[in-house]
Amino acid sequence: MSEVATSEPSAPGEDRLAFWYSRRFLIAALVVAVLVLSACLVQVSPGEAIVVTRFGDPVRVITSSGLSLKLPQPIDNTVSVDLRLRTTSSGLHDVGTRDGLRLLVQAYVAWQVPDDGEHVQQFLRAVRNNPDVAAEQLRSFTGSALEVTAGSFDLSSLVNTNPSKIRLAEFEEALRRRINDQAMKVYGITVRQVGLERLTLPNQTLVATIDRMKAERSTVAAERSAEGTRQAAQIQADADRDARVLTAQAKADVADIEAKSRIDAAAIYKKAYAADPQLYTMLRSLDALGTMVNGNTMVVLRTDAAPFRALVEGPGAKGGK
Repeated sequence: MSEVATSEPSAPGEDRLAFWYSRRFLIAALVVAVLVLSACLVQVSPGEAIVVTRFGDPVRVITSSGLSLKLPQPIDNTVSVDLRLRTTSSGLHDVGTRDGLRLLVQAYVAWQVPDDGEHVQQFLRAVRNNPDVAAEQLRSFTGSALEVTAGSFDLSSLVNTNPSKIRLAEFEEALRRRINDQAMKVYGITVRQVGLERLTLPNQTLVATIDRMKAERSTVAAERSAEGTRQAAQIQADADRDARVLTAQAKADVADIEAKSRIDAAAIYKKAYAADPQLYTMLRSLDALGTMVNGNTMVVLRTDAAPFRALVEGPGAKGGK
């Protein structure tokens, strides 16, 4: 009779124990995987750059926001660099203009680290990722740049009552270019904007500016007075010329009228003489007497002489005695 081998069934407690062991292993493996994955992930926020260093040396720069991979610590470490726009004030500086006057100027500088790996690493090396150190150096750059830039402008191009003569925009742009060249070369940062916060004058310069403005106003007043005098003289000269022209024209018209009247009178005299020569002669003699003799005139003449003959002979006489 043959024997049949049979296996004894496992106890229920052993199955449950094996299940819990396998479940704990899976959980532990999952936790380890999560920890390893979190150690290999780096989150890049907007407005910042992440510098990945391997054993202390920078190997790459991440500027795109989001998740990126790296090796876990202590192989790879990360350094966050702020790329947001910052502003720094220079403080009040006493500078000299091209025309030898003094000026008190305070400027602000808007700057940031460019979002490219080369300049991010340059900024990290130059200031140890400390924006306050960069701001302090920018204030120093701005002070020297203000002195140099102001020397290229006259005071009248910065302070003037005539808006068309003010060149503040050119001054600010020249200042920005000068600061940006130094900051980019030394610290890897770019200057986005430079503006004047305050611009005032020392007492000595203020007095000189007021005197200059008074002189300018006096010059303008003198020019306008001279122009008014010139225009008045021109108007008077034109009026005198027109008056002379009108007077000459009037005299010419009078002479013309008088000549015509004389011609007309001569024609009338001619007709009168032709009609009655004796009457004409007597009337002309009386006209001559009326012209020559008045109430205070005493004339002693022969009575047979013209025109007195008319008094003796009367109308119709043929001749004198």
